Order: sequence, then structure tokens, then C-alpha cells
Amino acid sequence: MSIRAMIETHPRMEGAANDALIACIEACFNCAQTCISCADACLAEDMVAELRQCIRLNEDCADICLATGRAAIRRTGRNTEVLQKLVEACTRACALCADECGRHGEMHEHCRICGEACRVCENACRQALTQIQ
Repeated sequence: MSIRAMIETHPRMEGAANDALIACIEACFNCAQTCISCADACLAEDMVAELRQCIRLNEDCADICLATGRAAIRRTGRNTEVLQKLVEACTRACALCADECGRHGEMHEHCRICGEACRVCENACRQALTQIQ
């Protein structure tokens, strides 16, 4: 199942479901899964105490990405102002998480992968912000 197919078959879609918004939704869900996995991998590391902030940002980013993706995929009715604020928050959360994961990326491959997913989501959110209506 693809997000685009679901949105395109919506019987009463309101607002525009453009390419940028669809890419944002997909990036949000992917980033959330990656952050959850990275937090779990950090917990399994011997140096878990040094990864405490990374785990916190992973979990915060995952929650914000999930909330953003869920709100953006709903097409019945409109809540443009809330969606814009969620996408703005997601952009910031992804930037912070990517920065933190970047500090550990050379030592922990899971952090490198997570940082990349966060950057993709951050950029997708920035693009979507210009086209939310």
C-alpha cells in the first residue's frame, strides 16, 4: 500500500495532496521507525550512559514524526495551521536528532543511518512547508 494511492482514492479529500506533502509523510514514517530502532540500539551499547541524550532525541523525534505523519495523511476536513506547526516542529526535531546522531555516527553505524534518515525528513518537511494549503 502506498500513501499516494490512499490519498488519491480518498472520497472527500480537502486541501492539496501534492508531491512535497506525500514525500514528507513518507519521510516522517520512515524517520520515526529509524529513530525508534536507533534508540533501541543505543540502549544495547556498552556506553549507554554517553548515549543518553541521543536516546532522548531519538524518542522525541520519533514521536513528533509519527504525529506529523498521522496528521498529514488525514484528508477529511482541514487543519492547515496545526499541520504547519507540526511540520515546523518535525523539521526542528529532525535537525536536532541528526546533529546528535552525527556526533556518534563514526562509532555507531546505527547513529549514522538514523542521522541520514533525520536529514531526509528534515528536508522533506522544509519542502512541504512551502506547499501546505
